[in-house]
Amino acid sequence: MRFLPVFVLALLSSPLLAADWEKVTDGLAKKENAGYGGICGVLIEPSTGDILLNISDRGFYRSTDQGNTFTAFAAPFKGRTEWPGCITFDPTGKSKRLVAALVYGSPILIGDRDGGAWNVLEKKSGHVDWCALDWTNPDPKLIITFKHESGGMLIRSTDGGKSFTDIGKGYASAWVFDDKIAVATQAKTKDQPEPKLVRTTDAGTTWTTVADHTTTALPKWRDGKLYWVVEKGLITTTNKGETWTLVSDIKDAKLGPIFGKEPGQLFVLTKNGIIESLDDGKTWGKPIPLPQELKGWSPLTWLDYDPKNDALYVMKMTSELYRLKRN
Repeated sequence: MRFLPVFVLALLSSPLLAADWEKVTDGLAKKENAGYGGICGVLIEPSTGDILLNISDRGFYRSTDQGNTFTAFAAPFKGRTEWPGCITFDPTGKSKRLVAALVYGSPILIGDRDGGAWNVLEKKSGHVDWCALDWTNPDPKLIITFKHESGGMLIRSTDGGKSFTDIGKGYASAWVFDDKIAVATQAKTKDQPEPKLVRTTDAGTTWTTVADHTTTALPKWRDGKLYWVVEKGLITTTNKGETWTLVSDIKDAKLGPIFGKEPGQLFVLTKNGIIESLDDGKTWGKPIPLPQELKGWSPLTWLDYDPKNDALYVMKMTSELYRLKRN
């Protein structure tokens, strides 16, 4: 009998070769007569494992059977999402709110996870990449959103989306803590070569520097702590952005963290694949490569996780949806 060398066996068992992605959708966008972009975003409802997809110009579609079937969800709308994280459920878990920011088509939409009609915000909130709002308030007043291809322009509403005014250009990402306090990262540009992480306590009228970090990724909230993947790695805050802790260095982090089913389990999307931590971001495993069909990472690559069924989901605009079952 011929035996493989030990190093070959180790390579075959490596996480780098263990990714066995399966295609969840197969021509769904074409079947539903999608507009440009096809499938534009994915969101997993963590308590049920339901899959929510945005299909360009058709609205949202939901699967309650792990992708075997999809049906229209909530009222349809024209336009599409684009930027990873621009659709989200209430991260505090205290409400059923669902928020969607559209790069083309409708202004910002606020609904709930049961479907039905949308609350459509003022028309100036259209043509945006993402939005951040006060999740602590059942009737949020402060909303900050990012205008698409407008030089990093942030605009804000202090009346729950009835009207919006400009904050200014040169920004990249943001988070809202309450009706007054928010944080944002500045964009790295020729005129702003050393961008900062800045904070406001007056609903975006003035900003002060609190850390030397920048990123285009949107932050993530869990149990009183805000996590953010930035150029230097993973940072966190527990005091509404007043101070920040660098948890670990991560090379080329692009999205996350996505929270797992265990308290310390995190997933981060990097240029080289998906990495996992089991100790709240202090250490990380080897990258899990993305599906070959995606041809690597792009700024429009989405990642989410189903804790009920222990499965990762990934896609990018125009692609199919892929799943990696981990058990």
